Amino acid sequence: MSHSAHSNDTHASTRPPLKLLTSVGASFVLPLVVVGVLVSIFLSGGSSVPKASMAEDAVAARIQKVGSIAFAEARKEARTGEQVFQAQCGACHATGAAGSPKFGDAAAWGPRIGKGFDALLTSALKGKGNMSPQGGGASSDFEVARAVVYMANAGGAKFAEPKAPK
Repeated sequence: MSHSAHSNDTHASTRPPLKLLTSVGASFVLPLVVVGVLVSIFLSGGSSVPKASMAEDAVAARIQKVGSIAFAEARKEARTGEQVFQAQCGACHATGAAGSPKFGDAAAWGPRIGKGFDALLTSALKGKGNMSPQGGGASSDFEVARAVVYMANAGGAKFAEPKAPK
């Protein structure tokens, strides 16, 4: 009896169990499936994005510039002294704010006019006291000069209009 029992045990141990067979089979099949999927993606262009979205217009739209710079026209007509005063200088000079000479106040402008146009223009361009350079605006030097003449003449000066730069 021991012989037949021993022969059955030996035969049973040489046969692989179903679980072992399944796991060994899966260890070969699963990597093959993964490699197949990767090869498929690689051959399709490396992307799962449909080919229609790779059209030239679609690519251009995705890589468009974020911003742009627009340069002002170089030969635009310069603003008048009054226009610059209204846009920039009047914020303080219309009311005399921050110690500025009030527009048209001959007593306040008199000592400044006495120093001459060049001194007034330098103060306007570089700033003086509470006034920042160009009064904080973005005008050309020629436009600031026109505004200085406009304000000083309203305060009693007889300055000539500055000549436009070439």
